[in-house]
This record gives sequence, C-alpha cells and structure tokens, in this order.
Amino acid sequence: MSGPLSASVATLCDEMASRVGAEAGHQLIQIRDRLGEPLRVAIAGRLKAGKSTLVNALIGRRVAQTAVGECTRVVTRFRYGTADRVDVVCRDGQRKSLPLDDDGMIPQRLGVPASRVAFVDVTLTSEKLRELTVVDTPGLASTDTVVSARAEEAVGVSTAPFDADIDADSAGEVAAAEAVVYVFTQAVRADDVRALEAFRDASARLASSPINALGVFGKVDTLVGGAGDPWPVAAPLAEQQGALLARTVSDVVPVVGLLAETGESGRLTGADRDALKQLAALPAGQLKLILASADLFRSRATVLGAEQRERLLGALDLYGIGFALAQLAAEPDVSTGELVRRLVAASGFPRLQHTLQETFRWRSDAIKAGWALARLERLAGHTRDENDRERLRGAVERLLRDPAYHRLRLLDAAQRVATGSVPMPMQWEQELTRLATSEDPRWILRLPDAGADELATAAVAAANRWRVYAVAGAGPAQSRVAQVAHRGFHLLAQQVRR
Repeated sequence: MSGPLSASVATLCDEMASRVGAEAGHQLIQIRDRLGEPLRVAIAGRLKAGKSTLVNALIGRRVAQTAVGECTRVVTRFRYGTADRVDVVCRDGQRKSLPLDDDGMIPQRLGVPASRVAFVDVTLTSEKLRELTVVDTPGLASTDTVVSARAEEAVGVSTAPFDADIDADSAGEVAAAEAVVYVFTQAVRADDVRALEAFRDASARLASSPINALGVFGKVDTLVGGAGDPWPVAAPLAEQQGALLARTVSDVVPVVGLLAETGESGRLTGADRDALKQLAALPAGQLKLILASADLFRSRATVLGAEQRERLLGALDLYGIGFALAQLAAEPDVSTGELVRRLVAASGFPRLQHTLQETFRWRSDAIKAGWALARLERLAGHTRDENDRERLRGAVERLLRDPAYHRLRLLDAAQRVATGSVPMPMQWEQELTRLATSEDPRWILRLPDAGADELATAAVAAANRWRVYAVAGAGPAQSRVAQVAHRGFHLLAQQVRR
C-alpha cells in the first residue's frame, strides 16, 4: 500500500500523463505503476556469500538455488502472485515459462542462453512477498573488472560492480531497486566497499547513503570450528565491519543464514527432530567427537543412516546440529515447532527482520517517492519536447514546495552528510540523521518523557541552532544543509503543537 508521499507523486504522474506527449506519458504511467508495487530490495554480494540462502529466509520458502549454476548468474525477482510461476524474461521481451523443479526450486537450467536473459521473474504465494519484492542479484565482481559497454551505459560507472558478463537489461533490473541488502562474509575488503558504493550509485535517488542500505554479515557459524558458539566472535566483528561501512550501510547484522533459511522455510521436519533426539542420547564424549568436523559427523554418527546425517548437515550444519542437540538434551520433549523457533532465534535472523522493518519498510514511502522524483527529474531533463520538459520541471517543483515533501529534502541532506560529501561535526550529523529518518519527536530530540510543550520548545531551539550554524559556522555546502534542517525542525515544532 502506498504512503502519502508516494500517493501524491502517483497523482502527479496521472495528471501530467495527459498533458505531455505519448513517449513521456508512457514513462509517467510506468513510474505511477511502480509506486503501487511493494518496496523492491536488491540482495547484493559476492559469489557464494550466501545471498540466495538469505533470499529464501526472507521469502519463507526454499526456492532460490544456492548452488552456483545458470540461474544464479542472472538477476531473479521474487514477487507476490496468486500462483507459483517462473518466467525467464528475455532481452527481446519474450517470456519462457518453466515449472519449479521436484524440490520446489527454480530449475538450475533455464533453457535460454544467458546472453539472452534479462531477468527471471518469479511469482510466489508467500505472504511475506505482499509488502516486499526481493531481487536476487548475480555475484558482484571486483571493481577492477572492466564492465561491458552496455552495462557501463546502464549502470553509469566505469568499473563493474557486477560480474563482467552482466548485460544492460539485468543491470537495469538491479538498478530499479529502491533499497539494498549487501551480504558479505568475514573480512570486508576495500573493493567490497567500492563495489557496494558503485552498486548503490546505480540504483535510486537515495542510493548513495546509508539510509536505504543494510549490511548482513553472513555465515557467522564458520567463524569457529565444529559446533562451537560463533556469537562471541561474530558480534564484535560485526561492529567493526559496521564502522568500516558506516558511510555505506545503516547497520551490519550478523546472521547464520542456513539456520534462518531452514527455520523460515519449514524445512526441519518431525523426522529430523526425532533423529536429533537419537543423537542427543549419545554419551557426551561421543557427541563431542562427531561434532568436531563434518567428516567425523558423516562417518561416526552411527545411530543414524548416511542419508539422514547428510540431510541434517545440509539443513543445519554443525553449529545448528550442536545447538539443537543441546536443546533436546535439556528438554527431550521439546516440540518440532518450538525447536525451529529456537533455531531461528539462534540464527540472528529476528534481528535482521526487525532491522529491515525499521530501516526499509518504515521509510519505504519516502524511499519510493524519492525514487519516483528522481525518475521524474531525469525524464524532465531528457525529454525531447521542450514544452514537456518545462511542464514536468514545473510539476516537480510545485510538489516539492509542499511541506510534507520536506522529508525528502531532509533525507537527501542527511545522505550527503552521511557519505562525507558535506563534512559536518558528528553531533550535527547525528541530529540531522535522527530528524531525517524518524517521525518520533521524542526520539529525534532525545526527550523520551517530554510533553508537547517541552518538545515544541526544544524543536524551536534546535531550529535556531541550525539557523545560526547556517549563517555563522558553515561553508556554502554546510549552509545549504543547515537551512534544510532549520526548516525541518520548525515543521517538527508545528507538528507537536497540533
């Protein structure tokens, strides 16, 4: 469902479509239609970083292939539909429908040469996709890789944030996302940062800031050997990575992706729980031995057949198996559903879901409206008809004069400061970010128990501080940002007085 900002832009598109030429009118209708869709989030990262595993957890079904194959080398869009359907969309507009494979996953082979594929369009009946469209991307290549001419033209960067063979249509599908989740493992390399910046520069109006990008530190269970607890290592490491990526993502969330996928997709069965209970009854010394490595688990867990042992490894890996065994040892009669709930909690996925809710969905109205305004501004700048250009520019300016749209100016100012393009003292940067990314005056003003009068007084005082800073303490770029913040706090004061 569209928010008020998006709804206003959609209305503008409808009104202007009948006043401009056919070409511009068609693009206006496309922009309007996109505003009615769920927020589109692209999952980015290197090959084998765990992107598809995370996608499966987010959509609540194990449908994206996690092994490298044809279907993992192209962009795949997952959206809600009334029936499960896989369409390979070719660059010439043709569609080829495919059935899901016997395991309910996208087929490894698409039946179309990769050079002809623009993207794979997957509709699923998953309720989780009603409010979120997920785009699974090819692995990001090193930014030292030279991009093809078509991709360079579409993405607008001189080095490739994608695999070298990605075509312009695929790059365009990625660039249409309004928000980005970047998945990485263990060490963040310098070219990871550059690749993410290039990726995000290619997407939406707010894409070059932490406002619509989130980092996921995946596969944290691989930080320690065997079934050991990775969280004492993962938590501080994620904080360090968050500091390294502070100008690029809003947060870094550590996750055991495999546990999240298994739990959220309902992959763990009652038979699996019974098999784990059998293992939990083994002597402690024997358990310690078989959990020391995957090879030992395969060869020494003799109370279970080879097929069952392999299934447990594939669904939980050693950390998940060890965690489940500890739960069953302490509470042998724990149900399958409760065991799954505990496994999901142990994966760190609930924190990721909460962060996505706070970071993306809460801001989705502003993110989508900002995306649409960027497209309108681009359309106004490139439309061949001079009269159409003037009509579109005038319409956008009128819309932005509405006080409600000052939130977009705040977000734009905050991203400039957050990325370092407009340097500002940390306390000013933090206050601006709070103002731009929240509607809660108590949180913005750091007055959790204040009443309306106290909040209004504090908002006016903040507005005056920013006005003084704009006049006396700032350079030209800082002054422009400060003026935006000044008006934002005055509007906040008016809000709390109503």
